[in-house]
Amino acid sequence: MVMTAKTHRIEMRADAATEELIVQAAQALGESISSFVLRAAHAEASRVLARPDVTLMSSEQFNELLSSLDEPDEAPVLRRAAQRRRHYRETT
Repeated sequence: MVMTAKTHRIEMRADAATEELIVQAAQALGESISSFVLRAAHAEASRVLARPDVTLMSSEQFNELLSSLDEPDEAPVLRRAAQRRRHYRETT
């Protein structure tokens, strides 16, 4: 995480058990509560907003995907739809 000037404030309320859990975790890592919560929230926000157009897979799975694209699918429903009479006429 790139450290920039911290000029905005985020406030939240927590129950006692959650606060104690956060305090213990921050202490275990030798961090302040603020830096612990900010780092954890940043990591989760990044995960939630990760690019949906990126898919990670093993090389074996990727190779299997590519080879499956080389095998034609008969797609009989699409073939019948393409062969139906058109209800419009193309104009040029």
